[in-house]
Amino acid sequence: MTPRAAVVIVNYGASAILEPNAATVQPPGDGFVVVVDCFSSTDERARIDVACRRHGWVPVLLERNAGFGGGTNAGAALALERGAEVVVALNPDATIDRESLAQLVQAAADDRLALVSPTILDGGGGVWFGGSDLYLDDGSIAGARRRAERAGRPRHEWATGACFAMSAELWSRVGGFDEEYFLYWEDVDLSRRVLDLGGSLRTLPVTAVHDEGQTHLDAVRGRAKSETYYYFNIRNRLLYAAKHGDAETVRRWSRATLRVSWLILMQGGRAQLRSIRPWRALARGIRDGRRALAGAPAKGRG
Repeated sequence: MTPRAAVVIVNYGASAILEPNAATVQPPGDGFVVVVDCFSSTDERARIDVACRRHGWVPVLLERNAGFGGGTNAGAALALERGAEVVVALNPDATIDRESLAQLVQAAADDRLALVSPTILDGGGGVWFGGSDLYLDDGSIAGARRRAERAGRPRHEWATGACFAMSAELWSRVGGFDEEYFLYWEDVDLSRRVLDLGGSLRTLPVTAVHDEGQTHLDAVRGRAKSETYYYFNIRNRLLYAAKHGDAETVRRWSRATLRVSWLILMQGGRAQLRSIRPWRALARGIRDGRRALAGAPAKGRG
């Protein structure tokens, strides 16, 4: 029997992107699509309401911006109430074809302790995500294709939140996303907690497409990413260390903060540095990340 799956898509002011992408999503069997709207404006809320009625999507209408993790958690909670056996998270600027989705769902149902991902392509057909690693010596991140040049360094694999599936059992056991991250690194954290439970991260030979250019035109054109992107990536790296690192890991990551934060900032190129925004994000991210370290003692896990 085909497992019942719910595809959860979180919206924040992006209905014009979400609707055409989500309209292509066809969950197998009697599966369904859940659209979570984190409130951004009255007009946007109305557009999401109309889209849900038009396509038969199940709406979850939040009165605040709960972030990606919080929004996904709210959608997954409703999905489980409606009998979903598999939860699929999908970005609003991502698509996955019917057959690939069906294989993803079946794999998660068959291996109930696995977080299952497709290979994710970008809008031009290149590999956007094919596996990634968190390096435990300094808290830097690099794609799986760079493992050879970083051989010997301690690492954990992680799977992106842009598109993945897991059984209802695993979702409930792991507790969904940690909402303290708000944006970015919540998928790194989720992957770690799946592994800590004795689960696994699997990548299937199927594809999804994450056309980041729909929502991040500046990144495609080689200009700066958003101040929000920089802030939360810099801050949440240290939040992760506070939650998962032993005392030595916290010390190493703290010492490497300026270097790794600079690498994050430079994803937007040097031209952006003429603006105050990246510098402000850098300063705020380091400040609030260090507050997280001070407020949450290391847990004794390396």
